Amino acid sequence: MTIQYQCRHCGTHIGTIDERNVNTEELGLSQLKPEEEDEMVQYDTQGNLQVNVICENCHDALDQNPDLHEQDTFIQ
Repeated sequence: MTIQYQCRHCGTHIGTIDERNVNTEELGLSQLKPEEEDEMVQYDTQGNLQVNVICENCHDALDQNPDLHEQDTFIQ
Protein backbone atom coordinates (compact mmCIF):
# COMPACT_ATOMS: atom_id res chain seq x y z
CA MET A 1 0.00 0.00 0.00
CA THR A 2 1.22 3.46 -0.90
CA ILE A 3 0.14 6.42 1.18
CA GLN A 4 0.22 9.85 -0.47
CA TYR A 5 -0.01 13.00 1.64
CA GLN A 6 -1.37 16.05 -0.16
CA CYS A 7 -2.39 19.54 0.96
CA ARG A 8 -6.16 19.84 0.87
CA HIS A 9 -5.95 23.58 0.14
CA CYS A 10 -3.25 24.02 -2.51
CA GLY A 11 -2.79 20.43 -3.72
CA THR A 12 0.93 20.34 -2.98
CA HIS A 13 2.39 16.84 -2.70
CA ILE A 14 3.77 16.61 0.84
CA GLY A 15 5.13 13.09 0.91
CA THR A 16 4.71 9.40 0.16
CA ILE A 17 5.03 6.30 2.28
CA ASP A 18 5.61 3.29 0.07
CA GLU A 19 5.42 0.35 2.43
CA ARG A 20 3.58 -2.92 1.93
CA ASN A 21 3.08 -3.52 5.66
CA VAL A 22 1.98 -0.10 6.86
CA ASN A 23 -0.60 -0.24 9.60
CA THR A 24 -3.04 2.68 9.56
CA GLU A 25 -3.16 2.41 13.35
CA GLU A 26 0.57 3.22 13.50
CA LEU A 27 -0.08 6.32 11.38
CA GLY A 28 -2.81 7.50 13.75
CA LEU A 29 -5.57 7.28 11.15
CA SER A 30 -7.59 5.00 13.40
CA GLN A 31 -7.96 7.91 15.86
CA LEU A 32 -9.92 9.99 13.35
CA LYS A 33 -13.64 10.42 13.84
CA PRO A 34 -15.71 8.94 10.97
CA GLU A 35 -16.51 12.38 9.54
CA GLU A 36 -12.81 13.36 9.72
CA GLU A 37 -11.81 10.17 7.96
CA ASP A 38 -14.41 10.77 5.22
CA GLU A 39 -12.97 14.24 4.67
CA MET A 40 -9.28 13.38 4.91
CA VAL A 41 -8.75 9.83 3.62
CA GLN A 42 -9.55 8.35 0.22
CA TYR A 43 -8.72 4.87 -1.10
CA ASP A 44 -8.09 4.18 -4.79
CA THR A 45 -8.95 0.97 -6.66
CA GLN A 46 -5.55 -0.58 -5.85
CA GLY A 47 -6.02 0.00 -2.11
CA ASN A 48 -3.63 2.95 -1.89
CA LEU A 49 -4.43 5.87 0.38
CA GLN A 50 -4.50 9.59 -0.24
CA VAL A 51 -4.47 11.60 2.96
CA ASN A 52 -5.50 15.26 2.69
CA VAL A 53 -3.69 17.39 5.26
CA ILE A 54 -2.51 21.02 5.44
CA CYS A 55 0.96 21.99 4.21
CA GLU A 56 3.17 24.36 6.15
CA ASN A 57 2.53 27.31 3.82
CA CYS A 58 -1.25 27.00 4.04
CA HIS A 59 -1.02 26.50 7.80
CA ASP A 60 0.97 29.72 8.09
CA ALA A 61 -1.56 31.56 5.90
CA LEU A 62 -4.40 30.34 8.13
CA ASP A 63 -2.52 31.44 11.25
CA GLN A 64 -1.93 34.91 9.83
CA ASN A 65 -5.48 35.25 8.44
CA PRO A 66 -7.95 33.48 10.76
CA ASP A 67 -10.91 34.60 8.64
CA LEU A 68 -9.74 32.15 5.94
CA HIS A 69 -11.06 29.29 8.11
CA GLU A 70 -14.55 30.34 7.01
CA GLN A 71 -13.78 29.46 3.36
CA ASP A 72 -13.63 25.98 1.83
CA THR A 73 -10.66 27.02 -0.32
CA PHE A 74 -8.52 30.11 -0.16
CA ILE A 75 -5.81 29.33 -2.71
CA GLN A 76 -6.60 30.63 -6.20
